[in-house]
Amino acid sequence: MTATAPVLVASELRKSYGHVKALRGASLSVRPGEVVAIVGDNGAGKSTFISCICGALTPDAGNVTIDGTPLEPGSIASAMSAGLAAVYQDLAVAPHLSVVENIFLSTEIRSGGPLGRLGVLDRRTMRREAEQLMHSLGIDLPNLDRPVEQLSGGQRQVVAVARAVSRASRVIVLDEPTAALGAKQSQIVLDTITATRRRGIAVLLISHDLPRVLEVADRIVVMRLGSVASEIDPSGTTVSDVVAAMLGENRENGEDRRTP
Repeated sequence: MTATAPVLVASELRKSYGHVKALRGASLSVRPGEVVAIVGDNGAGKSTFISCICGALTPDAGNVTIDGTPLEPGSIASAMSAGLAAVYQDLAVAPHLSVVENIFLSTEIRSGGPLGRLGVLDRRTMRREAEQLMHSLGIDLPNLDRPVEQLSGGQRQVVAVARAVSRASRVIVLDEPTAALGAKQSQIVLDTITATRRRGIAVLLISHDLPRVLEVADRIVVMRLGSVASEIDPSGTTVSDVVAAMLGENRENGEDRRTP
């Protein structure tokens, strides 16, 4: 990948809950079209880190920028207006609505003229744009009018990702996108992530699914005790190598040595 300026930079983020230091000056950057995975054991600070990046939490110190412009701390609206969208593990899709309706949820296109002023939606345009979006991401859903509750777990996940792509011009944050999915459904999600990066969108991926992380990530950021402990190049890296880094083990000369 050619060296380009980062689109997203999180610098020295700190967050405490009473005496518990959840983040201890965590930093990272992501370039356009790059997939960066954040891994770490439970309690490493991953969720707090991405929540501060997305504006869902206000950090005690540090800052986040997109294209060099600082985001307002603790403001989801600021992050969204800068081109960041997030897909959390609970998906937040509306199960009784169709695929098209979910993609345009809260961003519906109204008809022109008097009908639009009365709140009538331009469903033909919404469907056409949804079809174009799905095609561009390589997502094959036979019926976009089908309620999302009738889709498989993997299909629901890619609908949520597609909705984020339609709203994010710069960065997408994915929280455990393959959790509880089978191999086939996970592959559908990974293919969608690959298609997203081809659009030049930066992808920040949080996952415990280490084999999938190694398959799709350009870089792996390892968190431990609220800090970024190391970065790993996935090329030639095994799951055991990543686990060792998460645990703070140095595997030089075939020996495991625990580091602080």
